[in-house]
Amino acid sequence: MVKQLKKSERGVALLAVLLGIALMTLIVVDFALTSGLGFVSAANQANELRASYLARSAVSIGLALLAADARADTKTPTPIDALTDVWAVPFPPMPLEGGTVSLSIVDEGRKINLNAMVQNGQPNLPAMQKVQRLFTILDVSPDLVQGIVNWITPNDGTGLGGGIGDYYAGLKPPYQPRYGAMPTIGDLSMVQGFNEAIFNRVSPFLTVMPETAVNANTASPQVLAALEPQLTEDQKIVLAIIDARTIRPFTQPTDIGNLPDLGEIGQQLQKDVDMRSQFFTITGTGIYAGARKIITATFHRETTGVGTLAAWHED
Repeated sequence: MVKQLKKSERGVALLAVLLGIALMTLIVVDFALTSGLGFVSAANQANELRASYLARSAVSIGLALLAADARADTKTPTPIDALTDVWAVPFPPMPLEGGTVSLSIVDEGRKINLNAMVQNGQPNLPAMQKVQRLFTILDVSPDLVQGIVNWITPNDGTGLGGGIGDYYAGLKPPYQPRYGAMPTIGDLSMVQGFNEAIFNRVSPFLTVMPETAVNANTASPQVLAALEPQLTEDQKIVLAIIDARTIRPFTQPTDIGNLPDLGEIGQQLQKDVDMRSQFFTITGTGIYAGARKIITATFHRETTGVGTLAAWHED
């Protein structure tokens, strides 16, 4: 009877040892797994930080290019901004510190200013018509323009636009219209009727920066065609303008007015265009060990070449 009891105790002891070993194994495996995941997470964070610094470096390079162009402009009697400028030349990806840096610079002057559709709290019909024509060219409903106007018109307390505040209040989550000028083009994605597809289609041609005229040297064919009804109807005139600026960039609005075969439309265009851009958007991309950072920064370039930050966004 005593021997059987001792065998039972030895069995329990063995079972306890096995359970202890199993428990220790689980603890060691969990510790190793946690340590490995922590190391990977720390490495990913470090790579993302390096990619962020590379993207910031790209923005700094862009600012340097804009400053160099401004210095070059001081040596010309009539400074202009054109697609032949150093800032507009494609900048290929460049290896840097074990990663890759790339950048692009776009002048906001080549786009149509959305905020110009409301002046002194009232709709600006000519500006609205330009955006409507642009939307028609881009195969987007021009009826959406009214929603933008409602969004940026100051609230007079009367239920602006037939109670648009109620529409936005009924969304999940609810939010209020801007009731003022859009600070960034991202506002457009929040306007009634705009989804991601429509926003991506129209946003490259629109700006919210206070550009007073379209730069005829850099504007896309779609933007040029939207400036006047005759241009929307006759694409040959738009092509003639693009061909002329390719041969020699315009130095003043009258250069367009003097183009042959433009006639009266050339004179009308002079009030719509300029040859200079004030705001520039730099998109800097940094890639390091699979981590990617994109910074989109818009600057107002002073005559001295110094860039004043107007908007900053990171992805």
